[in-house]
Amino acid sequence: MAVSDECKLKFLELKSKRNYRFIIFKIENQTVVVEKLGNPDETYEDFTESLPADECRYAVFDFDFITEENCQKSKIFFIAWSPDTSRVRSKMVYASSKDRFKRELDGIQVELQATDPSEMSLDIVKSRAL
Repeated sequence: MAVSDECKLKFLELKSKRNYRFIIFKIENQTVVVEKLGNPDETYEDFTESLPADECRYAVFDFDFITEENCQKSKIFFIAWSPDTSRVRSKMVYASSKDRFKRELDGIQVELQATDPSEMSLDIVKSRAL
């Protein structure tokens, strides 16, 4: 499984320059490519609505939150989206290449695996961030 240079470049921009709120990646012809870039002002809801209901994807989301000590922080989430309704072959391809792809993105702080939207609700993301 290859990873396009654009994936690494856009992730670095999200991490260092905060140019994007999220990036959605898909596997196309044995290569991971960028499918969608979320503007910095987009919300978590915009992000979840961008994921296809019946196809697997990888995504990173830059989550801003305020700690109990009232500090503004952010964490970069890696989300492996693998809905129950997606094709078995697709699930296998995404599952088998996830770790290798994740290693290409230096700076992931939290990983989430989700098979339906409830498994990556905002409450779950918040609880994992703290």
